[in-house]
Amino acid sequence: MRLWLGLESASVKTAKSRSRSKQTDTRTKALAEAKVLRAALESEKVDEPVRKAPAANKQRQALDETGKPRPTVRKRSTSSATGDLIGAADLARRVGQRLRDERVARNLSLDDLSRSSGVSRAALSQIETCKSSPSISVMWKIAVGLGIPFAELLGGDSNECSVLRRSDAQVLRSPDGRFESRPVVPAGTTPWVEVYELRITARSENRSEPHAAGTREVLLVLSGTMNIEVGGKSFDLEAGDSIGFRADQPHTYRNTGLSEARAHNVIIYSRN
Repeated sequence: MRLWLGLESASVKTAKSRSRSKQTDTRTKALAEAKVLRAALESEKVDEPVRKAPAANKQRQALDETGKPRPTVRKRSTSSATGDLIGAADLARRVGQRLRDERVARNLSLDDLSRSSGVSRAALSQIETCKSSPSISVMWKIAVGLGIPFAELLGGDSNECSVLRRSDAQVLRSPDGRFESRPVVPAGTTPWVEVYELRITARSENRSEPHAAGTREVLLVLSGTMNIEVGGKSFDLEAGDSIGFRADQPHTYRNTGLSEARAHNVIIYSRN
C-alpha cells in the first residue's frame, strides 16, 4: 500500500513538473513572439521616414539657398520653340536689310557706325549679311548710332491704317530668355512713340543701355512686382503702379518677386 502511494505521489509530481515545463515553454514562446513583433514595429518606424525621404528631398529642392521657395519657370512647348526659331530668322533678315538701308542712306561706313554705336565692325557686318541675330541691347545701340527709333530696325509698313495681330508680333528676348519685349502697336504708326509689352521671369533683371538723347519712358505694371533703377535711384512698383523717367541714361528693369511680372512700356523719342 505504501509502495502504491509512493508511486502515485511520484506520478503526480512528474505530471506537475511536465505542466510547469509546458507553461514555461508557452511563456518563452510568447516572449519570443513579442520580441519579434516589437522588432517589426520598430523596423516600420525606422522605414517610415525613409519612405518619406524622397518627398522631403523634393521639398528641400524646391527651396533656394536662402530657404525661400524657388520660382517656377514656364517652359515653352516644342511647337512654340520652333516658331521662335522661324521668327528669329525672319527678324534677323529684316533687321539686317534695314540696317544696311539706313546706313547707306546716311552715307556711313561700317567703321563710322561702329564708332557711333559702340558695336564692333565685325558684328555689324554679320548682322547685315544675316549671319547673326542681334540681341535687344545690340539693336538699341545700333538704333542710337543711326539716330532712328528702335522700331524702325524691325521694319514694317507705315500705311495710314495698319493692324498688328498678336500672332504676328515678333517677340524679342534677352540672351538668357528671362526678359521678353513684344511690340503691341504696328511699326511706323508714329515715328515718335513705341509701345511694348514686357515680361520678366521671377528674380530676374534686364539692364538697358542709354537710348537716344531726350528719350523718355513710361512703364505701367500689369501684374507682379517690379523694381526700376534709374539715375542712381530705385523704385518699387506693384500692379497698377506706373513710372516715367528719362531713358537716355542706363536703367534696369528688375523682378524681385516669385512670379512673372508684366508691364506696358511706352517709349517717347525727342523730336529735336
